[in-house]
Amino acid sequence: MVEKAPYTVLKKVDQIEIRQYPEIVLATVRKNDDDSAFGELFNYISGANVKQEKIKMTAPVITSEKIPMTAPVITKKDYMAFVMPSKYTKENIPTPTNSNVEIEVKEKRKIATIRFSGYATKRKTKRQIEKLIEKVNDNNFKTKGEPFLMRYNSPFAPGFLRRNEVAIELI
Repeated sequence: MVEKAPYTVLKKVDQIEIRQYPEIVLATVRKNDDDSAFGELFNYISGANVKQEKIKMTAPVITSEKIPMTAPVITKKDYMAFVMPSKYTKENIPTPTNSNVEIEVKEKRKIATIRFSGYATKRKTKRQIEKLIEKVNDNNFKTKGEPFLMRYNSPFAPGFLRRNEVAIELI
C-alpha cells in the first residue's frame, strides 16, 4: 500500500466532495508528453537526485487538464506531479539531478473533487471535468486555477479497480 496525500472531507454536495489538503511537496515535470514526464519523475524517485536516495511512490499522480470550451483560450504547459511522502519538506527533499524536475510546495488548500473509476481516457476525463464544473457552478463555489486529474493506481491495475478524481481548487 502506498502513502496517499492526506486530506479532510469538509462536506459532500451532490457528487462533489469538498476537501481540505495540508501543505504538500510535489516533484513536477512540465511537459506535453505524459510518458516522458512520468519517466523523468520515476527516475527522480529511483535515485536521480543529489543524495541518490530512493523515494517511495505515493498517490495520487497529478496531471493538468484543459477546461473544455472556455474563452479566451489560455495555453499553459502541461504538467505531471508526484506527491512526495509526508516526511519530506522543501528543506529536506533531495535535489533533482534533472533540471526538468522541479520541487514545489502547494500551500494548504481547499479542493472540490468528483471520483470515477476505470481508465482515465481523455474523453472520460473531459466528461468528468464538465460535470465537476457544472456542479461547482450550480452550488456557487468560487474556483481558482485549472482543473486537474488525480490518479491513484499503478499503470498495471485493471480498469475496474482504478480510482481517479478530477478536481479544482476553491477560493
